[in-house]
Amino acid sequence: MSIRVIAGSAKGKQLKLVPGDSTRPIMDRVKEALFNIIGRDIYDAVVCDLFAGTGSVGIEALSRGARRAWFYDLDRKAIETIHTNLALTKLADKASVRRADAFALLKQPPAAPFTLIYIAPPQYKGMWSKILQLLDEEAAWTPTGTTIIAQIDPSEHETLALKRLHLYDERKYGNTLLLFYEAAPQTPEDAQAE
Repeated sequence: MSIRVIAGSAKGKQLKLVPGDSTRPIMDRVKEALFNIIGRDIYDAVVCDLFAGTGSVGIEALSRGARRAWFYDLDRKAIETIHTNLALTKLADKASVRRADAFALLKQPPAAPFTLIYIAPPQYKGMWSKILQLLDEEAAWTPTGTTIIAQIDPSEHETLALKRLHLYDERKYGNTLLLFYEAAPQTPEDAQAE
């Protein structure tokens, strides 16, 4: 399997894969579809690539004109691979890479006001739903208008009871399901409940 940058300043560059099978990189056709849906909104966006793996999604975003991207992963090999891929694509100056546990990370203030958060956690562990519930609670991470996209296996899908994040689109490509959420404004009742 090979993955590449599909469009933008680093178009056509082949990306290195993380050694071993600890990550599941997004297939090129799914990534292309994803960025067709996001469209021009990626331009000047501030992106958080959580469970970044190869860094493929954040790198694609930067190649297409995102202002900055933060890459987070707990796997040391993934962090090394992201650094390699950023060097290959000459996008390292627009990136921050940090080894971190996503659950601990979301309990701290965000590094920036993110406009797009992409999550592709390890499959079949229910992690995606726990992360979305955390993002739903952490308004600092998801101010009004933030887009959150989850990449999961269709068999993992369940309807989540979220207060602020609302699901506005979902797309299935073979064994990949993309779920698109947007952070809605807090209601006065929400604010009082805190």
